[in-house]
Amino acid sequence: MSSLTTGHKGRAELGVALLLGAAGVIVFLDASRLVITYSQADPVGPKTLPYLVSGLLVTCAVLLAINVLRGGQGEAEGGEDVDLTHPADWKTVLPLAGAFILNILLIDWAGWVVSGTVLFWGCTWALGSRHYVRDGLIAVGLSVLTFYGFYLGLGIHLPAGLLEGIL
Repeated sequence: MSSLTTGHKGRAELGVALLLGAAGVIVFLDASRLVITYSQADPVGPKTLPYLVSGLLVTCAVLLAINVLRGGQGEAEGGEDVDLTHPADWKTVLPLAGAFILNILLIDWAGWVVSGTVLFWGCTWALGSRHYVRDGLIAVGLSVLTFYGFYLGLGIHLPAGLLEGIL
């Protein structure tokens, strides 16, 4: 293979490089649209981290593309606990996807505590746990903990939904 031609694997890896580069550009454009108030106008403000992440993403994309074009390629999957000949376990994947989709559909209307409880409980059920009451109580606890963790710890207000005024 010449230094500027790539095989099937190389095209896939160039696609990953393109995806990384596109993500970097999107992060940069999004950061450039942040509105900074006077009190946040210090040199290390809210735009610093997104610009840093954007630069790192684009740098990784360029370096990966150069490596692939020079003939480099990623190592084939060789995980000791992964059987690549075994088909996907759709009995697990579909309920997990359903729990995430249900969370997305419920979060604005029902609020984080309710949708998070559905998400956490649904994931434990999909992964095989059959301790419904215990898992439900843990799911409620995790949802309330994350709700207040974001609110008190980070100052991020997650939607309260049905529990508005109670939380």
